[in-house]
Amino acid sequence: MPTPVSSIRNLGPASEAAFAKAGIHSAEEVQALGADEAYRRLIQSGTQPHFIGYYVLVMGLQGRPWNDCQGEEKKALRARFDAIKATTVQKGRSELEAALDMLGVIERR
Repeated sequence: MPTPVSSIRNLGPASEAAFAKAGIHSAEEVQALGADEAYRRLIQSGTQPHFIGYYVLVMGLQGRPWNDCQGEEKKALRARFDAIKATTVQKGRSELEAALDMLGVIERR
């Protein structure tokens, strides 16, 4: 029997629902995909990208509290998040709309 996504540290029912919408239904799937690919799939399924959500996932997959991410590690994760966000097109958005959203010059849907 698969383990619920919400069994990953720092993740709860809202995360579980978002992952299900992205077609990811177990903690094992999230772990196998890794934080970057799992988060990319969340964005593609319509989840608004948010840095805190990303690093909460990274920390959770490492079994660490969400607020354990600091300093250089946090800066490195920010760079990874920005790269994921920049190269991921959200469902229902054109590449131009996604780029404009990233720049903050388009109204959120």
